[in-house]
Amino acid sequence: MKQKEKGFIPVMLTPYLENGEIDFDGLRQLTEFYISAGASGLFANCQSSEMFELSAEESLRVIRAVVEQVDERIPVVAASSVKGNIAVQADFVRQVYSLGVDAVILITGLIAAEDESDAVFEERIFELFELTENIPLGFYECPEPYKRVLHPDQLGRFVASGRIIYHKDTCLDIKQIQSKLAQVKNHDFGLYDAYMVHAVESLKAGAAGLSCIQGNYFPELIVWLCQHCNDPGFSEQMASVQQFLTDNMDVMHHVYPIVAKYFLQKRGLNISLYSRRKAGNFDAQVKLAIDKLYKDYTILAKQLDIPTDIALS
Repeated sequence: MKQKEKGFIPVMLTPYLENGEIDFDGLRQLTEFYISAGASGLFANCQSSEMFELSAEESLRVIRAVVEQVDERIPVVAASSVKGNIAVQADFVRQVYSLGVDAVILITGLIAAEDESDAVFEERIFELFELTENIPLGFYECPEPYKRVLHPDQLGRFVASGRIIYHKDTCLDIKQIQSKLAQVKNHDFGLYDAYMVHAVESLKAGAAGLSCIQGNYFPELIVWLCQHCNDPGFSEQMASVQQFLTDNMDVMHHVYPIVAKYFLQKRGLNISLYSRRKAGNFDAQVKLAIDKLYKDYTILAKQLDIPTDIALS
């Protein structure tokens, strides 16, 4: 998580069987897919994983399966997704960490209610620090149950404590990203941006990498972006990739995560389209849009010499 080279941390999907049960064979295959694509780490039990549609026990089973499949090849982080007071959340943090993850990610919208102040939020964070001993932690500005975005000075104080090593940022504001990065200089910490409209700008500003849903379509493209962002010899290609991501933002978010699972089916993964989330209607028009995205990506990948036939085991 605290790497010098730019890296991609996928927000993992949860595959299901058609009866709605978790597809652990599919999850293991998906884990290998991300690793084969060059992911620097994995974020299990996140919003893309449908964490709020999983029971606490199911979340722990999913995290355990990912950790076991990875087998220490790359870092794994996972969210603490239970609701409740700080004592309840601290207990779940300990349970998640016991599974072997490298850090447990706190959902900012679960720490304090939307109408509660920043002071209350910060007080509870430091209380949680005390209750979780020296467990490495991170933050995720998840849109559910509501999005609580950290202010740059807040993030700076938390990182200065030595407990926060990871942050998945969803503020959608490049100037705020730059301010946050300025606050955390010289700390063992990585900020990973989720917003692909300013992906290149964020990487150039000092973000440790990217953690975005686009990696659930073509993770190798996001890895390529991280690897070449500071190479002036690739400036033209970088602009082309940035435009491709920006142009297809709405397509990839509509009826998500079903559309991502359909895209991965087209790529050869044996997973169903089943989702517990009420994502919308996956109709013929949506399918055609994803078919076009697949075709356009295939052309772009060929232009960039990015292999699309990722080996799966």
